[in-house]
Amino acid sequence: MLLGSVAFVATAGAALADGEVNIYSYRQPELIQPLVDEFTKETGIEANVLFLDKGLVERIAAEGANSPADVILTVDIGRLVEAKDGGVTQPLSSDIINKDIPAQYRDPAGEWFGLTTRGRVVYASKERVPETAITYEELADPKWKGRLCMRDGQHSYNIGLFASMVAHHGAEYTEKWLSGVKENLARKPDGNDRSQAKAIMAGECDIALGNTYYVGLMITNEKDPEEKEWAAATKILFPNAADRGTHVNISGMALAKYAPNKDNAVKFMEFLASGKAQEIYAEQVFEYPVLPGAKVSDVVASFGPIKPDTLPLTDIAANRKAASELVDKVGLNEGPTQ
Repeated sequence: MLLGSVAFVATAGAALADGEVNIYSYRQPELIQPLVDEFTKETGIEANVLFLDKGLVERIAAEGANSPADVILTVDIGRLVEAKDGGVTQPLSSDIINKDIPAQYRDPAGEWFGLTTRGRVVYASKERVPETAITYEELADPKWKGRLCMRDGQHSYNIGLFASMVAHHGAEYTEKWLSGVKENLARKPDGNDRSQAKAIMAGECDIALGNTYYVGLMITNEKDPEEKEWAAATKILFPNAADRGTHVNISGMALAKYAPNKDNAVKFMEFLASGKAQEIYAEQVFEYPVLPGAKVSDVVASFGPIKPDTLPLTDIAANRKAASELVDKVGLNEGPTQ
């Protein structure tokens, strides 16, 4: 379907008489298709999806008041704050959404809402790491010297974790901690989360930082079964499970500033907040629903229980800039000095 200059993928069999909703998504269409299909089935509202792997906020800003965007779907608190700060969202007050989504996972002003979470955990070698528990603070312990792998320190997933450390401990502590993490690296930060598991299997490092959902993607990867071997060589350690809990990030949604189909957009967002939709979404992306008591998929359940850090995501977002500056200050991406 063509709408203005934007190409959309529409759900099949929609009842046009009930109108439509236009979704701009950072998530791949196949991951959200079961959700939009179920929404259309229940409401008769046609759901059109535009996937953008980058530049979503800039696209909506450039379209201005003529933008066809109704709902924004994205991953990472940084992306949601970027949309809000970029002036492409509007506040939404919905008793239905506020009932289903805990306060720590939504913007106090109602400009974004979390739907599912993923833990920033430690991948550990099953063969070489006997530990069954760990903390983020321990990643700077010299016992891990030359044994830690990670992706680019400036990647949004790592910045989120580092920002949580700033929120909990302050910038001075986090700077010293990052310096310790740097000296424990087995190599310069490189690759993505999956390649950290590959490095563990290859013996290049013993532990690594990674998101929980990548483990689900690896162990179910039929197209590249080698990834199953990477996952089989690792175990998940949930940091700080015995105290404040594991850092989590979110996938989330926001109401677009000029939503031309606002009523349908709100219906779609309220549907996404429901337990049924959260379970469908979480199973597709191997994440955890934010709704307390919502069922996780069998694959995610196999990871073990997660105790999420209760730190409000707004506190993390507020410290992302400081975290990014500290990464550069300590030269994390330069790797260990030895």
